[in-house]
Amino acid sequence: MPSDKPADHIVRSYDEQLRRLREMVARMGGLAERQVHDSTSALVRRDAAMAAEVIARDAQLDQLEREIESFAIRILALRQPMASDLRFIVAAMKVSHDLERIGDYARNGAKRSVVLAQQPVLGSLNGFQRMSLMVQENLKLAIDALVNDDAEAAERVWASDEPIDDVYNGIFREMLTHMMEDPRNITSATHMLFIAKNLERIGDHATNIAETVHYAVRGDSLPEDRPKADASAYAVVRPPE
Repeated sequence: MPSDKPADHIVRSYDEQLRRLREMVARMGGLAERQVHDSTSALVRRDAAMAAEVIARDAQLDQLEREIESFAIRILALRQPMASDLRFIVAAMKVSHDLERIGDYARNGAKRSVVLAQQPVLGSLNGFQRMSLMVQENLKLAIDALVNDDAEAAERVWASDEPIDDVYNGIFREMLTHMMEDPRNITSATHMLFIAKNLERIGDHATNIAETVHYAVRGDSLPEDRPKADASAYAVVRPPE
């Protein structure tokens, strides 16, 4: 009677590869979340040394993206997966790209924090801290949704971007007001505007990940138009009287 052990071994090996891919994406997600946290902490604490650490760690995210892509392509070539497995493997590659871009935004914010640490303090940083916490939470939830095949959690992340935009709009108006009140504020305010925009874009990438997770689990796409509230392009700031 022929043994089925070789077939069992192949299935176990394949399952192990999928589990390892999930772990790799989860590890990359954790590092990206840490980068966002430390980049914002560097801004708030005016800590140029911490900002330099964030900048240096970005290479780790780049390397993880390459490893995930290479490993995923290897699985595709050797296993020829179908249906939900295929969607998950493709999703892992897409998510790793989003995480790499999140790392780039955190690094760019850290670079500007180095400059701002040498400038006078401009306004409150509460909005930046709030935005950072919100995008970190969405990022964590989106990665957890991928690891756990949780489409409903992904939908909640997808629908929760609007409050982040609201905070960004408030920062945008505040920084423009500082610029108009005193031209000496322009340099610092411009750097802070870019940092706020970086955080807003990180939030967008978290929702991109959520969309990818939803497709990987359910096999269908969320609506193209997700809730957004970024009105910075239409902001009107009146000069002080």
